[in-house]
Amino acid sequence: MAAAVDGRPVNGQPVNGQPVDGRPVIEQRGLYYDELAEGVVYRHRPGRTVGEADNTLFTTLTMNMQALHLDEAWSATQPFGQRLVNSLFTLSTLVGLSVAQLTQGTTVANLGFGAVRFPAPVFVGDTLYAETVVRSRRLSSSRPDTGVVEFEHTARNQDGVVVATATRSALMLLRPADVDAGAATRDGVRSDVG
Repeated sequence: MAAAVDGRPVNGQPVNGQPVDGRPVIEQRGLYYDELAEGVVYRHRPGRTVGEADNTLFTTLTMNMQALHLDEAWSATQPFGQRLVNSLFTLSTLVGLSVAQLTQGTTVANLGFGAVRFPAPVFVGDTLYAETVVRSRRLSSSRPDTGVVEFEHTARNQDGVVVATATRSALMLLRPADVDAGAATRDGVRSDVG
């Protein structure tokens, strides 16, 4: 089985710098803990246009039978005059838009969400764009190869209107080469993950 440059096998395939037929291979990944900087705005592109099937399927798969998501005729008589896209679809899309750039293959787990808000509605046909700011980060005292990062995610529609915000804490991997080098700097700056 082939191993990645960081020494971990990846589905038996050579990755990141190991040649395949004499050519280097680069596998897309997110950023390691060490590569994330506090206060930086990470813009995630492309956006995601919400389709009719997205809202209906997500709503029915999650057993949310709210008429505001499913019944166009009834929703037309309500304050927004049309169906609303399921807010949990909006939240999932907001976080999902950040994955390729920030956490693909570099996160261990989500630790929690907080301060989730939906200040404006999302309708079928809207396009969602996302950005993330790293609010804080700290090394883990219980897992020497990880750190805890608090992300602040924001979704805007095609008109720039904020439609969702959320904070999220995630347990992130340190760059493999930095695991041993970082051990000497951990005392006094780490908090326990729990």
